Amino acid sequence: MQLHTWLIYFVAALGLSLSPGPNGLLALTHGALHGRRKTMYTVLGGSVGFAVIIALSMFGIGALLKASVAWLTALKWLGGAYLVWLGVQVWRAPPIAAVALQPGGSRVGGWSLFRAGALSAMTNPKGILFFAAFLPQFIDPARSLLLQFFIMAGTFVAIEFVTEVLIASMAQRISGWLARVGRGFNRVCGAIFAAIGVALPLRA
Repeated sequence: MQLHTWLIYFVAALGLSLSPGPNGLLALTHGALHGRRKTMYTVLGGSVGFAVIIALSMFGIGALLKASVAWLTALKWLGGAYLVWLGVQVWRAPPIAAVALQPGGSRVGGWSLFRAGALSAMTNPKGILFFAAFLPQFIDPARSLLLQFFIMAGTFVAIEFVTEVLIASMAQRISGWLARVGRGFNRVCGAIFAAIGVALPLRA
């Protein structure tokens, strides 16, 4: 993957991680309920879940590439349309409500938190659809798909991990902030998705 392509991917992945989603909200609620240390299990579970759905998406795309590179072009345009649609949905979404929970002495186990994070990532019905639309914009069919998978998955998982740890660490403060500025924040993220959907399929 060329550096400029990776930088575009990095910005897009960062926008995705910062946008409202089930794993971010889970990190927020678990951070408020169980504290940052225990919520690390939730975050690790989500990281594994995202790696799994990225793998499913990328190697499914790889199977199409073996049939015809034309499939990648078609997938880019379909994916671009989906990203525009998703951007509109994020733009119109209500802000994340404040989580009025106080940290307490919960005895929930680490495995339960890990499982919750993993299932939240893997069972989100939009997850595989999003990555199937998102990843083709950056895949170079002339380069190793496996290497590109490690770069893309590693980048996204690292960004998501750091984002969720920060959310969990500041759970009490950030919930109120999201309640106040959430709608404007949604619109910024929605505009980013729509711009990616329009611009990336036009790249040579």
